[in-house]
Amino acid sequence: MNRNSSNTTGWWLLVVMIVLMGAQRVSAQSIALKTNALYWATTTPNVGFEARVSPKWTLGLSAGYNPFTFSENAKLKHVLIEPEARYWLCSTYAGHFVGVNALYSHYNAGNIDVPFGIFPELDDHRFQGDIGAVGVLYGYSWMLGRRWSLEAAIGIGVGVTHYKKYMCEVCGSQVDEDTRWLFMPTKLSVSAVYYIK
Repeated sequence: MNRNSSNTTGWWLLVVMIVLMGAQRVSAQSIALKTNALYWATTTPNVGFEARVSPKWTLGLSAGYNPFTFSENAKLKHVLIEPEARYWLCSTYAGHFVGVNALYSHYNAGNIDVPFGIFPELDDHRFQGDIGAVGVLYGYSWMLGRRWSLEAAIGIGVGVTHYKKYMCEVCGSQVDEDTRWLFMPTKLSVSAVYYIK
């Protein structure tokens, strides 16, 4: 592991520890577990938690991991960590919310089309690298019962990626290495939420 990877890992562990320390101060009634159905649609298992830290604020942390390779060596392998803070306009876990989020992902992808034109050459090259981003988000939560809700959220922001580009999906020599700034979506979710009591 290179020095930059160690520094990045250290920062993300610090963020996770801060979120967990904040969660220890809240009661069990204010903790939610969730999973993003849109993320599952990309064959990425994922889980998140959110904790109320004041009458209008929640802190959350989500993670996803995609280890799969498909036919013709198509892949969107990655690990993703996403902390966020939300301000609820009415009361926590119900109605409209706004917030800020960040994300970090290490990826190895090739032979696929990625939405939003982020990597237009991904269908005939393989890219491997890291991406980090920060953004603002908006969402809405519909209560479905005492313990369940459905929420949708969208975020947009700015990110930076450092990647290596390879000639073909499986093998081949490196043909490029670059760092790129992106205006990008930082969140797109339709999540099932379960409240722990």
